[in-house]
Parts: sequence; C-alpha cells; structure tokens
Amino acid sequence: MSGAALAKAHVSAADPDRRAWVAWAISRLEADVNRSADTHLIKLDLPRAPGISLYLKDESSHPTGSLKHRLARSLFLYALCNGWVGPETTIVESSSGSTAISEAYFAKLLGLRFIAVMPRTTAREKIAAIEFHGGKPHLVDRGDVSGEAEKLAREIGGHFMDQFTYAERATDWRGNNNIAESMFAQLSHEDRPVPDWVVCGAGTGGTSATIGRYIRYRKFPTSLCVADPESSVFHRHYAERSVHRVECCDSVIEGIGRAKVEASFVPDLVDRMIAVPDAASIAAARMTSALLGRACGGSTGTNVWACLKIIEEMKAAGQEGTIVTLLCDSGERYRSTIFNDAWLAERGLDLADPHARLEAVFGGA
Repeated sequence: MSGAALAKAHVSAADPDRRAWVAWAISRLEADVNRSADTHLIKLDLPRAPGISLYLKDESSHPTGSLKHRLARSLFLYALCNGWVGPETTIVESSSGSTAISEAYFAKLLGLRFIAVMPRTTAREKIAAIEFHGGKPHLVDRGDVSGEAEKLAREIGGHFMDQFTYAERATDWRGNNNIAESMFAQLSHEDRPVPDWVVCGAGTGGTSATIGRYIRYRKFPTSLCVADPESSVFHRHYAERSVHRVECCDSVIEGIGRAKVEASFVPDLVDRMIAVPDAASIAAARMTSALLGRACGGSTGTNVWACLKIIEEMKAAGQEGTIVTLLCDSGERYRSTIFNDAWLAERGLDLADPHARLEAVFGGA
C-alpha cells in the first residue's frame, strides 16, 4: 500500500462514524453468538474396543453447518478490530466452500457484499449455500486460489479476509469459548475428563493451532494428532521442515489438505500426523454417518480414520483411554460427491478394504 493510501486508511479507520459502525458490527456479532447454544459432544460406542472412548465434537450444528462458523466469526472480529473493514467494504475470501458459507452469513448479518473465490470443483451444494446467504461465488480452475482472491480484492478495493494467514491468530486460544475450551468443559463430567488424544484435520491450520496452544496453556498431558489427506503437503512438512510445497493436492476431500504450507499451520504444536487415503476418508465418513443416523462430510471421515489407527494401536498395546475428534460438517453438502456411488466409480475409489478395517473396530453399520 502506498503512503498516501495508508494515510487515507488510517483517517478512515479513525473517523467517528466508522468507529460507531464498527462498534455496531461487533455488537451484532456478539448478539448472534449469544443466540446460539454450544455444539454437542457425542460419544460413539466402540463395542469392539472396550476401555477406549471416542467422542465427536459436532460442529455441524452451528447456524452455517460447520466448524468454520467459529473461524468466520473470529476472522470478522479480527478484521473489524484491526480497522480493515468498514460499512462499504466488500469481503473477499479464498475457500473450498465451508468457510465461505460462514463468512457469507456474517457478511449478510453486517450488510456487506461478499465474494467467495473457490475451485470450480467445489460441491454444488456448497455453492448453493453461499448464494443462499447472499454471497457471490467466483469459481476458478485449480491453481493459486488464494492469489486470485487477493488479486480480486485489490482490483475492487475490497478486503481479502485470508483465512490461511489469519486463522491461527484470529481466535483467542486461551478461552472465549473457543473449540478447545468448549470441548474440555464438556468432558469435565466424563469418566476420563482429560483425553489422551485430540484429533483434527488441517485446512488452514487454525484449529490445530488453537487446540495445541490451549492444551499447553491449561497444562494438559493430552496429545494432538492432525489427520491429513495423502496428497497434502502438511504431513510432509511435519516430517521434513524443508518441504513447503507439493506439485498439487488432488485429494477429493474438501476443506482440508493443501499444496503449500499455509502461514496458520504451526507444526511445533502437533504431536503426530497421520496421512489418510481418500478412499479411507470416504469409507469412514459413510460408516460414521450410518452409526450416527445422519450424514457427515469427508473431513470428518479423515478424522475418524486417524482415530481408527490410534484405537488399533491402543488395543494392540492393551491400553485404555479417550480420544476426541471433530464432526466438521454435514454430509448433506456432499450428496453429489462422496455419497454418490457413480461419482466414486468415476474416480476409481474402492471402499471395500477400508470399510472392512473400520468394521473390525466399529462393528457393522
């Protein structure tokens, strides 16, 4: 930004009318969260793994149907309090869908225009949800989607929200009802109130950063495992820090996995990473959906498959314990993809082997 443009931005941010609007906007966001109850913590029975408990933190029950609702609210608060967003600002975001749905919701709440820059392959159910909340999808071919979003925001004089940079710092990791604080509070009356493992995925890296910091802040002995699609760069970077990019991340699991290491991913907070094949993610999503009686998305399946590996290891070692993972979003957003047998066949995804392995722990579903 030029010196003149920077000076103009500072004057605008200090303008009394703008400050009043920002105060109004923050009050709107606070009122919205005050109308929302916390999300449920669901215990999933493991009849074939006695002594081991598995809980799913159900983030699909947020008003916008996913884990990204928390992130979107935090990103808006962060942008507002930094003076980046005013009453005429157009919000632009790079997303595979779920963050964009949630940001569209909050933009509408504040009367702001919202544009979601997304891969053309994004599930059509997600595109429809963005439009439902008043957002405008801007579809691009696979490539530098974030770069395209940044360019678009610059061209129209909007604000690029940039979840992949700001996710790890926009959320208050010490508390303020973040996902980690909520999770541990809900476990407080369980037989084992402090879990052995928390398992989550990495899309931005913000969730794992929040959980990892909270675990350390509260001095819990809990270990953090991050589940990652096989073609993603995050688990490669975790194993070898000199690896920052792969040629492409061609996973069909939306919302997690990246071709480059994003600024919000903090590997030093992670105790273990598990790379998960797409077929295993989808098989786990389908089995979890059957066990719960309602559909959950592919990123939830990725988490559950990582939990399966940890459960198998605990069983083999004769250990007992507790694992908590995230139910990220509803499978209704993926009826045309991971729950569509013809779609799977077109991509040569065979679920038979991972399904059999899941049954050995979870039983038939």
